[in-house]
Amino acid sequence: MTEVKRTYDATNRQQRARERRRAVVAAAQELFEREGFRATTIAAVARAAGVSAESIYKGFGTKAALAKAVFDFVVAGDDEPVPMAERPEVQAVRAEPDPRRKLALYAEGLARRQHRSAKVQLLIRDGRHVDDTLEGVWQKLLAERLHGMTLLAADLHATGRLRPGLDADEVRDLLWTYISVELYELLVLNRGWPLRRYTTWLTNALAAALCP
Repeated sequence: MTEVKRTYDATNRQQRARERRRAVVAAAQELFEREGFRATTIAAVARAAGVSAESIYKGFGTKAALAKAVFDFVVAGDDEPVPMAERPEVQAVRAEPDPRRKLALYAEGLARRQHRSAKVQLLIRDGRHVDDTLEGVWQKLLAERLHGMTLLAADLHATGRLRPGLDADEVRDLLWTYISVELYELLVLNRGWPLRRYTTWLTNALAAALCP
């Protein structure tokens, strides 16, 4: 009985800790997007989340690390401890044998992720010019994007059905360019394209660049 109670208590503590972390990330996202990175203080995030500032420093370390946690949350759409590579939509892309269909599936998922995460990405990108603590976070985002496109390029190249003369490195670099938040910013945020139009354009652009 004691062991069962101890396990139950530990599960409850973990659940409460996860809920507090989720509240902090949600509060930080709202404040970052409304006030900007520099103007948002840890104390303000703590008040909005109903926790102590000390607990935020203990859980995240720095405000820049909190911004990265916000990005990770919004790009995934949840706080489930499942790596992006193991999520069903990524596995569906990997399992699809036709490169055009593979690109269409990827573009669908990317458009949803950009819709959720673009503001945070741009906040980190632009914020590093006035707060150098964000430079490392931005470089990490770029490295993660490059790693993802390296894997997708290898997957596409392995189909043997891409445009003749394209090697995996060029495929990676073309993917890296087309999925950049800068293109989403130009077309959706600046020019007002609906998300469906952006998705269709991205699907067609990738297919034209990579497929025969």
